[in-house]
Amino acid sequence: MPGTVIVGTQWGDEGKGKLTDLLTKQMQVVVRYQGGHNAGHTIVVDGESFALQLVPSGILYPWVTPVIGNGVVVDPAVLVAEVDGLEARGIDCSRLRVSGNAHLIMPYHAELDRLTERKLGKNSLGTTKRGIGPAYADKAARVGLRVQDLLDPKIFREKLEIVLKEKNLVLAKIFNRLPLSADDIADLYLGELRTRLEPMIADSVGLVHDALESGGNVLFEGAQATFLDLDHGTYPFVTSSNPVAGGALTGAGVGPMHIQRVVGVAKAYVTRVGAGPFPTELLDETGDALVDRGHEYGTNTGRRRRPGWFDAVMLRQAVRLNSLTELAVTKLDVLDAFDTLKVCVAYEADGQRYSHPPYHQSVLHKVTPVYEELPGWNTDLTGATTLADLPQAACDYLDFLAEACGVPVGLVGVGPGREQFVQFSDQTPQSSDPGGGWEEDDGFVGPGILVL
Repeated sequence: MPGTVIVGTQWGDEGKGKLTDLLTKQMQVVVRYQGGHNAGHTIVVDGESFALQLVPSGILYPWVTPVIGNGVVVDPAVLVAEVDGLEARGIDCSRLRVSGNAHLIMPYHAELDRLTERKLGKNSLGTTKRGIGPAYADKAARVGLRVQDLLDPKIFREKLEIVLKEKNLVLAKIFNRLPLSADDIADLYLGELRTRLEPMIADSVGLVHDALESGGNVLFEGAQATFLDLDHGTYPFVTSSNPVAGGALTGAGVGPMHIQRVVGVAKAYVTRVGAGPFPTELLDETGDALVDRGHEYGTNTGRRRRPGWFDAVMLRQAVRLNSLTELAVTKLDVLDAFDTLKVCVAYEADGQRYSHPPYHQSVLHKVTPVYEELPGWNTDLTGATTLADLPQAACDYLDFLAEACGVPVGLVGVGPGREQFVQFSDQTPQSSDPGGGWEEDDGFVGPGILVL
């Protein structure tokens, strides 16, 4: 059975975790394919909130095997703490598997991340300072330590001693910091952390292909989003990996023929964390209202997100970059209180109009958004249980977004709850329960509108 990829289409925080949680009903394996613990997914179940960092969202379903793929960078202490937190709340994590090829975030990665951001001052990139970028840099430089190295203490120590010589020189000569101890790091990683992780370490590529080749359903879950992609995002204000749908291929070890469905997740407006260009950013009371109504603060960091109107120019590019088959529009209920809504349909700069983002960063930084205005609905959508509960203005807004971006809307969020959705589709989903098949009320996401 071909796989499904879920990808963020903006700058992250679109609600991918909730969508993953919904679609996981029909999956046997859910794979996180890139990123680290710098991206959080929040899922609300029966009023209880679960903030996941490294563990795939499928952990909440007992029939799913959650997999942390080879494209992820893993801080073992963070992973162990997250597992402990979930198990303390009654979530069984014994099914969790971690790729032996995933790279480890080491103490010097986080230290260098913090010190570099501080040194850059006003020119900082706005990283989470958790060592993600430095870990990926070491991976590319071929000096990284991998999860599988935990299983061979001798190799682990040899690799650590080689790389730490260079890191300690940087810490001492550039940042005037004391050297880190290889023995202390080895004792930490090869002690309890190794003991806890060893049962989880697996051949993730083999595991995923076994599921696909036996007819199982596999969901590939990205962190961050399209415009934080290292190659295609607003560089250098990006992450250090490839969140686009193509990243699922390298980050999980599958070929393109295994992917049939790519669901792009977008908020009904836009937010961004950290520095970088943002054409539709709102620095006024309207922006403050979006932040307040949408509770726009980072799951992991608590940082206030920058708000703005929906940007169809970005979405058209996201459609191109990811081969999206459908859109999931989240947080529509946040717009309930606005009399008028705006959608950016083009950019203008130096007398030229752009329907897609200009490739040159100097142009992108000075574009002016061209807006279309639509009426709001001034109706509380959070109680919607059928399509008839949605006001016409809300449906018109969704239709406008779909037309402007060129792909159908398949999902619309109207509240934070796990089960807040309404089916709107004439199509019959392919059978596949938790084993098997979707029931009528299971929330099929197809070319119609599904309210969640």
